[in-house]
Amino acid sequence: MRKIMIIGIGAGNPDYITVQAIKAMQQVDIFFVTDKGEAKEDLLRVRTDICERHLSDRSYRVVQIQDPERDRSPHSYRAAVQTWHEQRRAIYERLIVEELDEDECGAFLVWGDPSLYDSIIRIVEQIDARGIVGFDYEIIPGISSIQALTARHKIPLNRIGEAVQITTGRQLAAASTVSDSDVVVMLDGECAFQTVTNEDVDIYWGAYLGTDDEILLSGKLQQMAQKIAEVRAQARLRKGWIMDTYLLRKSEPPAD
Repeated sequence: MRKIMIIGIGAGNPDYITVQAIKAMQQVDIFFVTDKGEAKEDLLRVRTDICERHLSDRSYRVVQIQDPERDRSPHSYRAAVQTWHEQRRAIYERLIVEELDEDECGAFLVWGDPSLYDSIIRIVEQIDARGIVGFDYEIIPGISSIQALTARHKIPLNRIGEAVQITTGRQLAAASTVSDSDVVVMLDGECAFQTVTNEDVDIYWGAYLGTDDEILLSGKLQQMAQKIAEVRAQARLRKGWIMDTYLLRKSEPPAD
């Protein structure tokens, strides 16, 4: 039976690849790699470099997938995402049928960790449920941008006895405040941290984590928000894309 591997490849540094991921990649006959256009050619190149670096047997094939366009200003965000996922599902299902032989293994190399704000698991589940093509699938975890962020800032993700919330820029903008929980924000294309009104919040921000282009900034949110927004805009203009995440944390009270 066909097999599909969903392999997390970490946040950008080839050294973030786990031993488990390398062993999984060694079983793969076909890598399905998403092409997101010229602006994000770096992401495609990193996946290719990872294969060349960690696989001595070059008998595998690479099949590029043209990513469907996504509506970035939808009337209904959820409906737009569902439409985008359905378009991806149709493409992936067709490629599994047409490119993968009955006894072969195919893989999707997922930036960061496949279980954290990525659609591929849901899409593969939908393909499996439809029953058009039979296959087993396995998920290999990877080092997420959250892990890379806290490691590079030399801080723990959690504080003793405290909760950690993981959310999106869209959700943060709707709340506009930070509660007592630390908040990790991903998928923030609009610098939602600028909407936070708390005076007692620190920010730990990082972009292109683990790569040669890595940028790290931290400090009091109200003092750093404008600078981070400007640095982010400049970096995005220079490279044509940006991947960033950040942690918002209530400032520690001064010691007595």
